[in-house]
Amino acid sequence: MGKEKVSIVTGAASGIGFAVASAFAEDGMKVVMADVNEEKLKAAANTLGCDYYAADLSSREACKGLVDYTLKTHGKTDILVNVAGIQNVAAIEDFPEDRWDFMISLMLTAPFLLTKYVWNSMKEQQWGRIINLNSIHGLVASEYKAAYVSAKHGLMGLTKTAALEGGPYGITVNSICPAYVRTPLVDDQIEAQALNHGISKEEVVSKIMLQKSAIKTLLEPSTIAEVVKFLCSDAGNNITGSALTIDGGWTAA
Repeated sequence: MGKEKVSIVTGAASGIGFAVASAFAEDGMKVVMADVNEEKLKAAANTLGCDYYAADLSSREACKGLVDYTLKTHGKTDILVNVAGIQNVAAIEDFPEDRWDFMISLMLTAPFLLTKYVWNSMKEQQWGRIINLNSIHGLVASEYKAAYVSAKHGLMGLTKTAALEGGPYGITVNSICPAYVRTPLVDDQIEAQALNHGISKEEVVSKIMLQKSAIKTLLEPSTIAEVVKFLCSDAGNNITGSALTIDGGWTAA
């Protein structure tokens, strides 16, 4: 990596996206940070000295606009990190249909569209890195998360297909599948789960979120950012189509 590389990081105003953008910026990379919250995004980008593009990526036009802006401003896209996501916790019979549509658009269709739109740039230079911030829920399911689990399982399929198509052109595509990471998204989940189960927020973390993990700690966004950097380094050249699981032993049993 280095100053010659150009990256797009979605969901970059906070949490994992911000940690990834920060790690890239520290290496001198040109980073276009994307998020729906323009005020928060602008502040985050100014903090890191990065470029930014505010957009609701559940929209096809916004996805194309983000890539067009990056190509016009920086001439290419070397790395795409799809982080943007949202959660809704509800039983299937109560799950809002509009929320389902929005979550699938944001967490599955948007990564597909962004991949599609950066593809030719990466093919032309015979090098590219696409990292989908997936989830342990791309591999296993949990109750009350129908849309999230469905989107993340689909994202794993997209990862594998794009890896097969990208291999001949030096493009690697991988999913990172962490357990719970200490982010605003997880904070919201804790509150929602507490309501659903009628227990305290502390009990949600210990009895639900970390119940299946051998290591009983929430992950930090900086940990995920380091894995992203590894996949973009020369050491990651032959890793593609993979689900890098960072789950504290959740799936070991």
